[in-house]
This record gives sequence, C-alpha cells and structure tokens, in this order.
Amino acid sequence: MYKTVLLKLSGEAIAASDYPFDNDIIESIAYQIKEISEMGIRVGVVIGGGNICRGRLFEQMGFERVQSDYAGMLGTIINALILSAKLNQIGVKAKAMSAIKAESVDLFDKDEANKLLDEGYVLILGGGVGKPYHSTDTGSAQRAVDINADVILMAKSGVDGVYDSDPDENPNAKRFDELTFNDILDLGLKVIDSQAAELCSKAKIEAFVFSMSEDNNIVKAVKNETIGTHIKF
Repeated sequence: MYKTVLLKLSGEAIAASDYPFDNDIIESIAYQIKEISEMGIRVGVVIGGGNICRGRLFEQMGFERVQSDYAGMLGTIINALILSAKLNQIGVKAKAMSAIKAESVDLFDKDEANKLLDEGYVLILGGGVGKPYHSTDTGSAQRAVDINADVILMAKSGVDGVYDSDPDENPNAKRFDELTFNDILDLGLKVIDSQAAELCSKAKIEAFVFSMSEDNNIVKAVKNETIGTHIKF
C-alpha cells in the first residue's frame, strides 16, 4: 500500500459540459479522496485550471507567455479552493496551498506541507510551481518530490491508460499495462513531458495513468487494481 500519493487532476475533470464546475463530480472525487485518506494514506492533489482558462489560449490571443502562464495558475488556485472547501464540507481536514501569493490561501512551504500531511490533512496544491514556462506535468512531479510521494495518480478524462497510438484514431491501438519512464521517452509517448519523466525517474516515483470515467477509479488505483497503465522508474 502506498504511504503518500499525489493525485493529478485536470481542471476539465471537475467541469460540466456547459459550465466550469459540476458539483456531483466534485463531490464524487471528494468522497474518493476521503476514503483514501481514511486508509491512513497521505494525500496531496494537484489540479489544473483548464475548465476556467488555459495559458495556451491566451497565447493564441496574442498575450505574452508569462502573462498567459500566470493567468493559468490563477485558475488552478480557484479550483484548489473549491475542492478543499468540498472536502471540508464532507468532514475531511483539507487545506489549499498555492505556489504564488493569493488572498486567504497559504503559500506553499515544503516543511509545512509535510507537517500538515503527517497530521492527516489533505492538501490541494494550486499555482503550479509559481513560475512560468513550467508544464502541469512538471509541476505535479515537483510537488510529488516535495511531499515524498510514492506515486503520481494521473486521472485522465476520455482515456484509460497509455496506448502505443491514439485509440480514437486507431481501433487496434494497444494499451500498455506497464512501462518505464525510459520507455515513455524512447517511444515518444505523450502521456508525460520529458522533464517530468526524468524528475520522477530520478526521485523513484511511480505514475499510474487511469480513467476518471469509471466509478471509484481513484480508490481502485490506490489499491493497485488493473485499471490503467503503471509507469515504473
């Protein structure tokens, strides 16, 4: 059983089809996190902001990359606040922390984060790493290192693991049950960027890629059920 997990969620994972937030989905995720936490596992969550805004979209509108990236970071903080509020609402000690200054949100501090995790808090970590030019993958990998995570749980929308080609385009695409980070780099698979893969491999942190579409899959992933692709170091 894992001692510490870092759950990586996209912003779209908590969105409705026509609205940036879906309360039923957020509640389902929160109850799964609660179940994991009650197993005695330390839980950190990194959530994206794509349901609110994407830095790439702002770049396409002509904004500078730095401005675009900071706008994206603010979206992740909003999502972190919403998820932490829902967790507290259902009886979980949870706290949002941010890599950039934001009113009413604690600034991320590695030592304080680990102290809170040891006390049973679930941490929702927004703001990426607080700097532009870093992907969500790299930010998640860095936070996994910071909290001494055993694994990054990469919950995906619309895909149930890592394939050798796009399953939407190739009906014969093969899903891998297990890979290494070197396999990811050598085969040019797009599941995680190279900087994050190298960071995880060096820190000996696993990753587990699975679908969010099935009920209770976050809990199943923690229990190592065969629902996706394990990425080993």
